[in-house]
Amino acid sequence: MLIAALSAGLAAAPAAARTADGTRVILAFGDSLTAGYGLPEADGFVARLQDWLGRHGAEVVVRNGGVSGDTTAGGAARIGWALTPEIDAVIVTLGGNDLLRGLPPEEARANLDAILTAIGEAGLPALLVPMTAPGNYGADYKARFDAIYPALAEAHGALIAPPFLAPLLGATDQAEALARYFQPDRIHPNAAGVALIVDALGPHVLDLIARIR
Repeated sequence: MLIAALSAGLAAAPAAARTADGTRVILAFGDSLTAGYGLPEADGFVARLQDWLGRHGAEVVVRNGGVSGDTTAGGAARIGWALTPEIDAVIVTLGGNDLLRGLPPEEARANLDAILTAIGEAGLPALLVPMTAPGNYGADYKARFDAIYPALAEAHGALIAPPFLAPLLGATDQAEALARYFQPDRIHPNAAGVALIVDALGPHVLDLIARIR
């Protein structure tokens, strides 16, 4: 998600070396929540998801396509070159930075629509992981923003997961959740928070893998 000062590139290992044995490749396409901002690599979302899937019998490589500070517009601009030939499925987690900037929900909808269109045109299954708007922008903004994800998932035939941060904010009262599961910036999850997120999201990623041709 969320702090534009830092940027994380795609995973460094060459695609050919990582897929020589035919292992499926899942692209985790998002912002700093995906990139693992503020955490050792082993505690980041991608590494933890990779471990979870391995423990549940899925022989896949999860590629880190998270770029810190990225908005949905940034994702739409780079999705074309992110969908390299070895990619078999895509997890899309974007929208947090749009919320931080108070960008119009209609812009986020159009950008996410473009991202899902590109994934569909590549013949790949997608899992859309929502962000939810806070209440401080007003009830109308929240309703318009939160409606984006289920509507687009239905329109594109994509899978949809619970909101990315829901396992943390729903685990206990908000003040305790922020203290237990978030880094000091109160935006990015800590290692314990990532573990909860992966436990909740993992079964949906297994459903995504089952859709791979």
